[in-house]
Amino acid sequence: MNKDIEELAARAAPAIFVVLWSTGFVATKYVLRDAEPLTYLAIRMAVVVALMAVIVAVARPPWPDRSGFAHSVVAGILVHGFYLGGTAVAIAHSIPAGLSALIPGLQPILTSTLANRWLGERVTPLQWTGLLLGLAGVVLILHGRPMSGDAGWGWLASGVSLISITLGTLYQRRYCGKIDWRAGNLVQYVAVTIFFSVAAGLFESRVVHWTGEFVLAVAWLAVVLSIGSIGLLYWLIRRSAATSVASLFYLVPAVTAAMAYVLFGERLDAIAITGMVACAAAVFVVNRRAPA
Repeated sequence: MNKDIEELAARAAPAIFVVLWSTGFVATKYVLRDAEPLTYLAIRMAVVVALMAVIVAVARPPWPDRSGFAHSVVAGILVHGFYLGGTAVAIAHSIPAGLSALIPGLQPILTSTLANRWLGERVTPLQWTGLLLGLAGVVLILHGRPMSGDAGWGWLASGVSLISITLGTLYQRRYCGKIDWRAGNLVQYVAVTIFFSVAAGLFESRVVHWTGEFVLAVAWLAVVLSIGSIGLLYWLIRRSAATSVASLFYLVPAVTAAMAYVLFGERLDAIAITGMVACAAAVFVVNRRAPA
C-alpha cells in the first residue's frame, strides 16, 4: 500500500508543482498593489524563515557542514533571490502576470545545454526536438508583445529570472542534493532574507499597506510557494534528471495565463494559445524519453 501511495504521489507531483508554481505569479500581482517588490519579498522571506525555524526545531535534521552551508547560500540566492526578485520586478514594471512566466519558461532550453556539459546528462535527439518545440511555443506567445520602455525593463528582469532559476536548479542538483532539505532550506531562506532586506533598504521606500489582501497573498506565497512548491521542486530534482524537471516550466506560462485570464481579464489570442499547446507538447516529448 505504501508503495502504491508513493507511486501515486510521484505521478501527481509534477502536475501539483506546475499549478502551485503558477499561482506565485498571480499572487505576486496582488501583493505588489500594496508594497514594492523587494520590500514585499523581504517580508515574505522573513515569514518563511520563522516557519522553517519551527520545522527545523521540531524535526532536528542534521546540519550541513561548512561547504554545504556555503553551497546552500549560493543556491538560495540563485533560486530565491534573483529568480523571485526578477519576477517581482518584471510584474512591477507592467509585465502582466500571465506573461511574466514566459521568459523563465525558456529554462529547459538553457538547462539542457548546461546539464549536458555540467552534470553529464545525455540529451537525446528526441529531447532536443521537444526542447526546440517548446522554444517555438514561447516565441509564438511572445509574438507582438511590447518590448521597449517600462516593459523593456520588465522583460530584462524576466531574463535575470531565467538565468538564475536555471543556474540555481543545476547548482542545487549538483551540490545540495545530499543536504537535508529542512536545514538546507532554512540556511537558504535566512541568506535570501538578508539579501532582500539590504536591497529594499538601498533601492526602495519600504512603504507597506497592510491590507487584508496583502496579508493573505503573502501568507499564500510564504507557506504554499516558498515551503510547499520549493520543497516539491527539490524533491523532483533529487528524483529526476535536470532536463526532465526543467521541462515542467514549459507548462507554467499556460497555466499562469489561464489563471490571469480568469482573475484579471488578461486575454489570450489564437497565436498565444497555439504557443501554449506547443509548450505542452514539448513537455510530453522531453519527459517521454528523459534519461534517468
